[in-house]
Amino acid sequence: MTHPYQSIYRSDLFQDKVVIVTGGGSGIGRCTAHELASLGAQVIIVGRKQEKLDTVVAEIIKDGGRAEAFSCDIRDEEIVRQTVKDIVSRHPVIAGLVNNAGGQFPAPLTGINQKGWETVVRTNLTGGFLMAKEVYMQSMNKHGGSIVNIVADMWGGMPGMGHSGAARAGMVNFTQTAAVEWAASGVRVNAVAPGWVATSGMDTYPPAMKPWILGLKDAIPLKRMGTEAEISSVICFLLSDGAAFVSGDCLRIDGAASQGGRVVPLPKATNSESYNGFHRAVTPKIFEDPSS
Repeated sequence: MTHPYQSIYRSDLFQDKVVIVTGGGSGIGRCTAHELASLGAQVIIVGRKQEKLDTVVAEIIKDGGRAEAFSCDIRDEEIVRQTVKDIVSRHPVIAGLVNNAGGQFPAPLTGINQKGWETVVRTNLTGGFLMAKEVYMQSMNKHGGSIVNIVADMWGGMPGMGHSGAARAGMVNFTQTAAVEWAASGVRVNAVAPGWVATSGMDTYPPAMKPWILGLKDAIPLKRMGTEAEISSVICFLLSDGAAFVSGDCLRIDGAASQGGRVVPLPKATNSESYNGFHRAVTPKIFEDPSS
């Protein structure tokens, strides 16, 4: 059976390798899980909502791939430890971990209380640390492996989402530290920082933010939003043997939006076509043409 995902990589790139993807029930995590499965991986998706996870597992199996789901709150150390233990009991050698789970809410710094701040930091920083540490301690320290942490464009600050920006910056520093401390075990640790990507998450923001979201492409030098598949393909590269000498780095996947001065007028862009090999990708409702 030819897998319907149109990956740029060879179909056996991750044959029989076990890769964990947190936040695999939607968005970039869902897309990445599909691509990894299309390349032969045994995918383990982790998230809080079992129903969403089961839906993605069913999709992957229907498409000819292999996947399992484990419900887990990555913010709870004991739950993370037990979840990883359960996974390792079934699959002792974990080849890859994609720390994708995260979340935040828009608010100025003065509108964030301690509980809101700590919740976002626990989700976007502490949870990723706990997952990486347990996967390392229970498997990768003996067998090697690759970890990819998903962060965000927080260079120059993250106005309107300062809690998330602080957490993501912390995750980049954690990535650099872990890359050094865990290298002796044959473990590589990298990060990717997606820019503005058209995912289902765009539909979770309040209606008042719609004009701002629709205008985001004008602040991107390539003059378009990214696709989930464009993020997934870089994640897959970092997990692969082709990146065997890449560790401690963070790749920005943002159409150059984080580069240079943001006050310089951007000219109209040409010759910038998006790549979208994800056969189950769904356009966020916010970008749908109401006249169609």
